[in-house]
Amino acid sequence: MINKKIKYVNKFYNESGWHKKNQSTLDAILFEDLRDCAKKYVSKCRLKLLNHIPKKGTNLLDFASGPIQYPEYLKYSKNFKLRHCVDFSKLAIKIAKKKIGKRGKFYCKDFFKIKFEKDFFDCILSLHTIYHIDKNLQLNAVKKLLNISKKNSPVIIVYSNPNTILSRIKRIFTNKKKNKNNLYFFCHPISWWSQFEKSAHVSIKPWRSFSSDHQKIIFPNNYLGKKLLDFLFIMEGIFESFFINNFQYYVVVLKKNN
Repeated sequence: MINKKIKYVNKFYNESGWHKKNQSTLDAILFEDLRDCAKKYVSKCRLKLLNHIPKKGTNLLDFASGPIQYPEYLKYSKNFKLRHCVDFSKLAIKIAKKKIGKRGKFYCKDFFKIKFEKDFFDCILSLHTIYHIDKNLQLNAVKKLLNISKKNSPVIIVYSNPNTILSRIKRIFTNKKKNKNNLYFFCHPISWWSQFEKSAHVSIKPWRSFSSDHQKIIFPNNYLGKKLLDFLFIMEGIFESFFINNFQYYVVVLKKNN
């Protein structure tokens, strides 16, 4: 079910996205803030997901796992017997195998074509994945994730807000949208997630306030930048609704109720 619109996503990650340059993957160089001032903030944001992951379980699904790129990502499955990694990049799966070995099960396939058991997973993760799926297929992807998750088990999705404060300001001055490396992405409005309330409990939490590009522009790579990011992290925890509705990334946690 690989749509023409996302063929370049497939091509990018198969041919160059997971290749390393100066100890970092091209994906990290392009889409992450790797500066010293941001290391603590970025790490704490990644670890926020542990607040939603069960303390223990048997099967955890990592949808579009990549190579399990960052050390914090390994912590997500530390109390699970098996981490099921799905990715269409052979290189990503190869690296993921080296990292978790026998504690992993690996699928280098189109997610829509994999036949998982219904009510099987104790936890499902999908980080920065759903919005790279064709906008008309995102609903089907989320429905499948819910279908294969156990009742009351979390489906944890990191998604992007298309209507941030910065995007609203930019639209005043230009209608052009820049798409780095032509990677397809489409983000539905936050209200889109309400359609799942009939079949699941839906909760939304702030994750990270800025894209890496904007973060690099706004926060200087020095002591001041580090302290400002520390303050930002605190504010994200206090004013959750404000940051969800006005800033970049948020976490959706879906728990199937039947």
